Amino acid sequence: MPHTAQWKVRLSLVEDDGTTKARAELDTGTAGTPALTGHGVAHRNPADTDVPEIGDELAAGRAMHDLAQQLVAAAEQDIEGMGASGTGQDTRPVAGWPL
Repeated sequence: MPHTAQWKVRLSLVEDDGTTKARAELDTGTAGTPALTGHGVAHRNPADTDVPEIGDELAAGRAMHDLAQQLVAAAEQDIEGMGASGTGQDTRPVAGWPL
């Protein structure tokens, strides 16, 4: 059964006084499917050089990561709703800094 879909993600960034906030909204275009929204924040250390692109990248990456986790959770709920077991994937980071 061939399937093709196009989903759109709208990413908004706002920076104010060293803090960048990002909002990633997923639109699947499917009626009855709730939109998902991911959020991310980056704070610049006042002692660091002001490079807005870094705050944008961090906040956007965190918003997209949040959105991705929500999307995987929604898929796992759908799988379980069909009587199957979940994906079995652990979404916690194995090593490194928490996001």
